[in-house]
Amino acid sequence: MNIGELAKRTGLTASRIRFYESAGLLKVVERRPNGYRSYPPEAALMLELITTAQRAGFSLDEIRLLLPPDLKQRNHEALLEALQRKITDIEALEVKLAQTKTQLVALIGDIKAKPGDIDCAANAQRVLSGVLGREVEVPIAITHGTKRFGKTSQRPSTKER
Repeated sequence: MNIGELAKRTGLTASRIRFYESAGLLKVVERRPNGYRSYPPEAALMLELITTAQRAGFSLDEIRLLLPPDLKQRNHEALLEALQRKITDIEALEVKLAQTKTQLVALIGDIKAKPGDIDCAANAQRVLSGVLGREVEVPIAITHGTKRFGKTSQRPSTKER
């Protein structure tokens, strides 16, 4: 079948199919004497495997290592090991995301708990110091002055010059 037919069958664009071929993922392509690509029926299955693996989070390099050159020669054990590794990676990512969510929720709570007697800059310093576990200096805004960390340098206003 030609690339247009394969694109219709798989829902992929011809350029995506060519990309997978150039990336070494789709090896079942043959060239006709006129230079056109010719794909066997199993090319559609290979493309489905590639796109399914991508949706599952596998990189193209990982997919390249897992795809057999021929569907009849697949390594069952290697595939199972790769799938198990991906599950382990996902579980580690879930833990990291849960930790990040907890930190963000706490940060929102800290920001909302702004004491009424301090301004936003002081609240930012309070929240950031709590997050970092150390005292943080925040620039002090001075009218007609320069901002510096912990110090201000007063410049004369244009009226005073």
